[in-house]
Amino acid sequence: MKLTQLKSILSNNGILKFQTTDGKLVAPHFHLTEMGKIQKEFIDCGGTVRTEKTISMQLWVADDFDHRLSNEKFLSIINLFEDRFGKEDLDIEVEFQGTTIEKYALDYNEGFVLVSKQTDCLAKEECVVPEKQNNFASVIQENGNSCSPGSGCC
Repeated sequence: MKLTQLKSILSNNGILKFQTTDGKLVAPHFHLTEMGKIQKEFIDCGGTVRTEKTISMQLWVADDFDHRLSNEKFLSIINLFEDRFGKEDLDIEVEFQGTTIEKYALDYNEGFVLVSKQTDCLAKEECVVPEKQNNFASVIQENGNSCSPGSGCC
């Protein structure tokens, strides 16, 4: 979800609740503790230099059970963010506490939905990643205890 979509949903009185990937709702007394623009500059395994920009929002649940963010308050935080960091329409990434700080994409379906993100190779043509890899145990069984180049185990 992009920032303009989030603002539109909030402006049109969308339901301000967040659902985790396991279907549970984030406690309604959550806080929006930070909002930032993240720019990541990196080189992929194929040698291509890349830049990625996202808007990061952190949700946090405390013991102040009477706390509630309204759509208007949420929008006012977004406006403060845009006044300071500009109005780029970037993808939103949500940080939320799981077993560690977990990062999610954001969607909306009668409330906001935290969507799992996955890692991926950005240079598959350089790495020659096969369509379907063998699991490590089967490669070891086929090739003995070695992990030689081209064996598929690494």
